[in-house]
Amino acid sequence: MAVNVPGLVAVVVFYIVILVIGIWASRKSKKVEKTCAGSKSEVTIVGGRNISVLVGVFTMTATWVGGGYIMGTAEAVYSPTQGLIWAMGPPAYLINFLLGGLFFAKPMRSKCYVTMLDPFQHRYGNIFTATLLLPALVSDILWVACILAALGGTMSVILGLSSALSIVISAAVSIIYTFLGGLYSVAYTDIIQLSFIFVSLWLCIPFLVLSPAVADLSQVVHLNQSNVNSWMGELELADAGKWADEMLLLALGGLAYQALYQRILSAASSVQAQVTCFAAAGTVFIMGIPSVVIGAVAASADWNQTAYGLPPPFERGEAGKILPLALHYLTPTWLSVLGIGAVAAAVMSSMDSVLLSSASMFTQNIYKTTLRKQASERELKRVIRVSVLLVGLAGTGLAFGDDSVFALWLLSGDLLYCVILPQLICVLHFSYSNSYGAITGYVVGLLLRVLGGEPLLGIPPLLLYPGWREEDGVITQYFPHRTLAMLASVTCVISVSWLVEQGFCRQLIPQSWDLLRVFDGKQEADADEVPVPGEEKNIILNTKL
Repeated sequence: MAVNVPGLVAVVVFYIVILVIGIWASRKSKKVEKTCAGSKSEVTIVGGRNISVLVGVFTMTATWVGGGYIMGTAEAVYSPTQGLIWAMGPPAYLINFLLGGLFFAKPMRSKCYVTMLDPFQHRYGNIFTATLLLPALVSDILWVACILAALGGTMSVILGLSSALSIVISAAVSIIYTFLGGLYSVAYTDIIQLSFIFVSLWLCIPFLVLSPAVADLSQVVHLNQSNVNSWMGELELADAGKWADEMLLLALGGLAYQALYQRILSAASSVQAQVTCFAAAGTVFIMGIPSVVIGAVAASADWNQTAYGLPPPFERGEAGKILPLALHYLTPTWLSVLGIGAVAAAVMSSMDSVLLSSASMFTQNIYKTTLRKQASERELKRVIRVSVLLVGLAGTGLAFGDDSVFALWLLSGDLLYCVILPQLICVLHFSYSNSYGAITGYVVGLLLRVLGGEPLLGIPPLLLYPGWREEDGVITQYFPHRTLAMLASVTCVISVSWLVEQGFCRQLIPQSWDLLRVFDGKQEADADEVPVPGEEKNIILNTKL
């Protein structure tokens, strides 16, 4: 395929604009650091807790509206084996933000934490916190790989560039401005990126629907019976367990992402953090509608009337690229270029957040508290930057060659859902949870998840749940095994913590057996009243973002 020179020029200009805005924002970050009375590294991580509601909504929405969300939703709607009923992203993310605002924003922000791992560090100590960083880091790297794979596929279709080159260039731009400016660069670039995604994708919809190759408009919009099986999809009783498992994974797994709490903790108050979550719930749902329409149009199109020809994309194994294919073959060239810009913007708006979240947790909860307790602020900023670079390189390396964006998108939240979410629920809402229960829940959740297998990673299941099927030599679990692992982990944390507490407090277990020293007088008191750095009212700065 020949390179689309005008499209390439437009994308390069867009990347330069984003890079310039990111560099400009990094200068603003440095100015805030000079006026900030607290830790300078916290300005990089949580922006000095000055993010306004409007900017917070933009950056929170942009983080979730990534390449996986846009392309994965279109892929699910288009796929004959799935359909609209399996396009879980928009409703799942709406639920995610509503629950985040109701049950997680206030307890996190009111304690003035810096990262999602802070409550674990205060309750359980440094060693257990380090074990929680591992699944969070793996999930972030997979998320980076997912969104870069989405962009690589899009650019290869529309611009004629190699997927590998597209991935490397886009990753480099995101890494550079996140490396320089931290949360300020991320927030400001997110505003531009989200605005561009909204305008360009919605602008494509009329051209797609009115394309001569697409079925009659009334059939697409009014869900005519002839199209129900092609893109509406069906949910059979035998598939209900798998559907519920994936829906809950997306809806609840997002509550265990550091990227979510980075926005919550950057708000000026607990109330503002909650309002940001509630507003983002609506915007993230609206941003998913164009992808649903694109998937439906692609499923209703006669590809033989386009230059793509037959067989259709699904039969060629290109369902994961259906969004760029639809834009390229069903819209004018200039619109397809806008579409590639939308996907590029979505990729960078998510990637920068993921890079910063992993770097923040490692620097704040591992390097600063365990490896180098006397580290200077200058040293901590360097560690954040090096961490951003390493996570970016790791995710970029995994982005090559994966065909299903939807599958990688689901996998990125898998460990968070099964391992970290149960821990977060218990540490925030069950004051008696302790290290013994937390360790037990961690092991049980991780063990059950691994025993369930993972086809995408080639891990065979050792524990077969009811309803499993073998298709083309690959065993797929149709029982909600991820949700079972999550619930089992929560149950273990609560029950073991309570039983151990009763055993030691009632002297049923000798005090000498308290190897983790949870129930000596001082630590038991600290478990209920967590020491936090300062009061909320003292950290709001005069400068507003």
